[in-house]
Amino acid sequence: MKTIFRKTVVFFTWVLAAVALLAVGLFALWSYLCAPVDMAGNLRVERVVVPAGMSVRDVSNLLAEKGLVKSAGAFYYAARFSVFDRENPFCLRSGSYLLDTSMGMKALYRILQSGESENFSVVVPEGFTMSKIARLLEKDGVCSADDFLASCRKAELLEKYGIPAQSFEGYLFPDTYFFIPQMDSDAVVSTMAENFFSRIDSIPEMKGLSGEKLHNLVVLASVVEREYRIESEAPLISSVFTNRLRNGIGLYSCATIEYILTEIMGRPHPDRITYNDLKIDSPYNTYKWAGLPAGPISNPGLVALSAAAAPAETDYYFFVLADSETGRHVFSRNFDQHKAAENTGYYLKGY
Repeated sequence: MKTIFRKTVVFFTWVLAAVALLAVGLFALWSYLCAPVDMAGNLRVERVVVPAGMSVRDVSNLLAEKGLVKSAGAFYYAARFSVFDRENPFCLRSGSYLLDTSMGMKALYRILQSGESENFSVVVPEGFTMSKIARLLEKDGVCSADDFLASCRKAELLEKYGIPAQSFEGYLFPDTYFFIPQMDSDAVVSTMAENFFSRIDSIPEMKGLSGEKLHNLVVLASVVEREYRIESEAPLISSVFTNRLRNGIGLYSCATIEYILTEIMGRPHPDRITYNDLKIDSPYNTYKWAGLPAGPISNPGLVALSAAAAPAETDYYFFVLADSETGRHVFSRNFDQHKAAENTGYYLKGY
């Protein structure tokens, strides 16, 4: 009996010793996997871009590919089971992160969960068209121009924001944005559209409008945006167009012709508008058809949007550029006054 007991004690002693050795080995292995890749001072910085929707397994593999962790599997299971923060389940945040080889796995874990990513500013000027914004975003590395334009035409996104049009042209609010490299194009469009709807809340006349009425104001504002240069003149230009619309008179806006030539026909920006250009058969041609063009011709800012929503009360029906350096216009009540004020060096000279 004593012999059996002694053998049992010896057996369990060996088992406990093996378990202890295994535990020590696993702890040593875990410590090794958690340690920074660079332990010799050879620091290397890597940019890791985490697009929206990226899985934890994919980011684990990406970290391993870039040499920032010693094991993709170790990082995956650490995140999967919230090893480093038991109270807060790991949540991968999209963004662009500058990480380096001096960071241990725990540091990488916390950074990717924090969402404190590397952002950069992109300035979208007032009056830019959808295609110009697309090229700007591609140049700055936010997303490809084709992806952005495809997102701008997505029916489900347009329906989400109640936009009664075929694209987001006119609703991409010009502003300074902080984006990340290789951002999801749907997210970029949504960011700009949400900014639009947030900013127009400051315009009392735009509150509570139906989608169609708001859209008509956006179309008008897009034309005003391309015509004014002096802020105080925007409501006056809007009044000219509003008076013409009320009386079924064509807007006669050269900006709509430029839109046809450059955005629809894909031609270079014209040095001048010709009489043949004014005859182009397009629903955007405000020389050929009365009423608003078929859609927005630019993405207007607050000045143009405010002017479209609340035009000045005037009896003006014409305006003409009087000073090309300052952008000052002369406004007229009738055609005779308009002809007298017309700057022949500006309007359709030499055809």
